[in-house]
Amino acid sequence: MSEVELRVRIAQSLAEVPAAAWNACAAGVPGCDWMAELSTSRSTQGYRGNPFVSHEFLSALEQSNSVGGHTGWQPRHLLAEDQDDALLGATPCYVKSHSHGEYVFDHGWAEAFERAGGDYYPKLQVAVPFTPVTGPRLLAQPGELADAVRGGLAQALAEITENNDLSSAHVTFLTEAEWQALGQRGFLQRTDQQFHWENPGYTTFDDFLGRLASRKRKAIRRERKDALSAEGISAHWLTGSDLTEDVWDAFFEFYMDTGSRKWGRPYLSREFFSIVGETMADRILLVMAKRAGRWIAGAINFIGADTLYGRNWGAIEHHPFLHFELCYYQAMDFAIQNKLKRVEAGAQGEHKQARGNMPTTTYSAHFIANPSLRRAIDEYLARERAYVEAAGEELAGYAPFRKDLIEQE
Repeated sequence: MSEVELRVRIAQSLAEVPAAAWNACAAGVPGCDWMAELSTSRSTQGYRGNPFVSHEFLSALEQSNSVGGHTGWQPRHLLAEDQDDALLGATPCYVKSHSHGEYVFDHGWAEAFERAGGDYYPKLQVAVPFTPVTGPRLLAQPGELADAVRGGLAQALAEITENNDLSSAHVTFLTEAEWQALGQRGFLQRTDQQFHWENPGYTTFDDFLGRLASRKRKAIRRERKDALSAEGISAHWLTGSDLTEDVWDAFFEFYMDTGSRKWGRPYLSREFFSIVGETMADRILLVMAKRAGRWIAGAINFIGADTLYGRNWGAIEHHPFLHFELCYYQAMDFAIQNKLKRVEAGAQGEHKQARGNMPTTTYSAHFIANPSLRRAIDEYLARERAYVEAAGEELAGYAPFRKDLIEQE
């Protein structure tokens, strides 16, 4: 591999970084040396089109003031450049003054450290804010230098943490290959679980239903009927030029209703949706429900290279099974019609398994500066990983698919 002199600097805004240069790094995939044999894992594939690490998505968060200011998410993106100032790699990074909006919970760690007299905040967070979606976090231009660049970014994270009296650096919802590689560099390894739907090549939604056990199949058909026809509700797919400001006004009302009940203060501003509607229109699918001539509910999805990512949903009228219809069944149907390989419908939710979503491991890596805190967390994570693995194996035994098909596979 060719040698390169790397310089890692910090950008306080994506506005400092040309979109084409950032996106060239976001489009890279793990290379050959630093990640070595780890990059053959399926979980590292298919992220060339991950919309959340794109310059457009991350910039929209900043431009709309959803991050920055008094949000507790201060952009401090790491940029790896060569001696000619060409961007070779980047990391979406934030200084955090709290642990909200991350979906990998470390509140207990913070409380324990502060009881012992330490300051857990501020900390570094390598993540896509408010977005529990697996994707690359150590971004690098594809080529023979990519692994060295990722290694340089990882080293810089640890050095910045130690040299600036920060308690820790957290890399959340990274790929399994990145997780393994950071573990080899001393980052503590954590796992969790989501439920994802896989499309092995269905041609219709009925093809999918045909693989389910009879009871599950009948239940889904009944839910779909009750959600739409029984209530006089129609579902609509909106993307591209369909995403007008009137549509965003309606969806934001839904989002605010759900966000206010779940989090107390929704994370995303109204302006965010206008910006992504302009810059990412062809990568957005809004599934909207209409009754009596007005929009009553909706779910926003982002379209990746081979995956549909469900994000937020809300409603101003609440009808039985409408959430399942808009967030799950319509998304599956869209994925089938557009030959996407999977649907990731967000964090948590064992109820998704009865609807064909199976347990999938997610990953995070944590650099803890204080040796005593590090030892305590390391011991805890060893027990937690064992629990997550055992829970996943147990849940896999409750797959909703026909037993004769499972036995054939």
